[in-house]
Amino acid sequence: MSGSDAKALSRSLLDLCRMRKLTIATAESCTGGLVAGALTDIPGSSDVIDRGFVTYSNDAKRSMLGVKAATLANFGAVSKETAQAMAVGALERAGVDLAVSITGIAGPGGATPGKPVGLVHFAVAARDGRLVHRECRFGALGRSTVRQRSVVEALRMLMELARGPQAPVKVRRQVSTRIRASNARTPRRTASKLRRTPRS
Repeated sequence: MSGSDAKALSRSLLDLCRMRKLTIATAESCTGGLVAGALTDIPGSSDVIDRGFVTYSNDAKRSMLGVKAATLANFGAVSKETAQAMAVGALERAGVDLAVSITGIAGPGGATPGKPVGLVHFAVAARDGRLVHRECRFGALGRSTVRQRSVVEALRMLMELARGPQAPVKVRRQVSTRIRASNARTPRRTASKLRRTPRS
């Protein structure tokens, strides 16, 4: 993943949100505002991007996004529960249509048992109630690479949400065509119906 990937995704996302009249907020921890930076690097992004929260510490997550202290204590800052709470908090506090959150361990330090370097949790929340979580384990690829890949993943998730909920697939009922016995004409039945022409 490169900077060009993030730029192309940012353009596509902004165009889609502009067309659908959607606004976005970001809530970032390990990426430190890189998602907001990628989006606002595109001219004209102000009609879509409302604000970005950089909540690096637990105190910031609590005070700026309303993440509960119990959530952080029980699950940790790098967890599904915290990522979801961050996304919902950004959505509610910014009053936008879509919000994305990122919290992870970019490295080189910070790993704990069960939470290795390269583990990143993402969440996207929508005004219509949709809330999607994703966990990525990028591995110890280097701090910069983990952060870059996280930006691209966050943009992809926003794109998925911006497209809207998928319409349920309607199952078409197959109507079986049956030939009624009374309509089936056999050679014998047809022959019996033929009238003989009287000879003169």
